[in-house]
Amino acid sequence: MSTTVPADSAGRSRAEPGAAPRDFSFRTWPFYWLARANGRYLGNMEQALKAIGLDIPRWRVLMVLHLEHCASVSEIADHAIAKLPTMTKIVQRMQADGLVVCRQRPSDGRVTEVMLTDAGKDAGAKAWAAANRLYEEAFRHMKKSEIATLNRLLEKLASGLMR
Repeated sequence: MSTTVPADSAGRSRAEPGAAPRDFSFRTWPFYWLARANGRYLGNMEQALKAIGLDIPRWRVLMVLHLEHCASVSEIADHAIAKLPTMTKIVQRMQADGLVVCRQRPSDGRVTEVMLTDAGKDAGAKAWAAANRLYEEAFRHMKKSEIATLNRLLEKLASGLMR
């Protein structure tokens, strides 16, 4: 049994299909940096939200409803990158906490719409203040144009990953 790595036409070693090249470094892998940035963001955000009695799932609902004012559970799940059954449970907990109210969509009774209560708006305002502090800290060394470029690139990447 040979353990020789096959060579390409120029005589360079080729890795097996699906294997990382020999000169691979995780530090040059964009997904490494995305995961690292997201992990740090979530850890910092979790800590900031805990201080005001919230968590990441509730923050995501508050964030969507801040902009949309009224959205279906499935729309919130889509924006929050959560599965529908999970989002349904989060919304039910938030309803029990008095942060949101739910109703059937007038045009389609099969759809549950979610809206913020006054308590939800107050919680959202506190969460936004915490998120803005984290945003300012995270992006303090970046120009607005760099942030805009980052957003465009991440949107392009996310589009490329859609199935």
